[in-house]
Amino acid sequence: MTWSEMQPLLEQACRETLVMVGWSTLIAVLGGLPLGILLVLTDKGGLLQNTVVNKVVGQVVNVGRSMPFIILMVALMNFTRWVTGTTIGSEAAIVPLAIGGIPFFARLVETAVREVDHGLVEAVQAMGGNTWTIVRKVLVPEALPSLIASTTTTVIALIGYSAMAGTVGGGGLGDLAVRYGYQRFETGLMWITVAVLAVVISLIQFAGDHAARTLHRRGGRSGPAPKLRLLKAKEPAAADVSKAV
Repeated sequence: MTWSEMQPLLEQACRETLVMVGWSTLIAVLGGLPLGILLVLTDKGGLLQNTVVNKVVGQVVNVGRSMPFIILMVALMNFTRWVTGTTIGSEAAIVPLAIGGIPFFARLVETAVREVDHGLVEAVQAMGGNTWTIVRKVLVPEALPSLIASTTTTVIALIGYSAMAGTVGGGGLGDLAVRYGYQRFETGLMWITVAVLAVVISLIQFAGDHAARTLHRRGGRSGPAPKLRLLKAKEPAAADVSKAV
């Protein structure tokens, strides 16, 4: 197969992979972010401590994460057909990709939010901040660099899932590699597909790392954090006054 024959196939496969991963990442972030925060808030010692809710949500997330993606696709075929009207193609693949990505991202969010300094939370509580204020002004802004890194990890994982979706007619680069590289013995096209995936993943990882480092250098803070720094800066001055008296 010549390059002129490969090029349109690769372009179409890249577009399909971009659509699948883009939409599934958006849904995974929108679903996994509140789920991960809920796991932290309802845990022991959390702002909304509730053991029952935490155990139920945690178990659902664990089941979603433990299920191999290829089995998840098969298990969700009826649901996928109900949502999209088909079980074949990139649109149909978005459904299992998104559902598989939500629990994966939720656990990463939980880990990122747990790393936030609890002293900041207590300080905002002392200022009269409610749970929503703490989540919006402290937990999410402080964990933002880690959340960006978690999103990058999720995108790369979903690219791998999308390649598996190609084995059952999900479209994209995985489908191209299977249909031409494996079934038609076009090894050249298969290796080009592998190279394209490697380049795409490397670029995404670089962009995600750069964004996370940039936010980390800036402190990743907004809202009450500057006020807390001002309060800390005033404490030595108050001590000097007491010594002088």
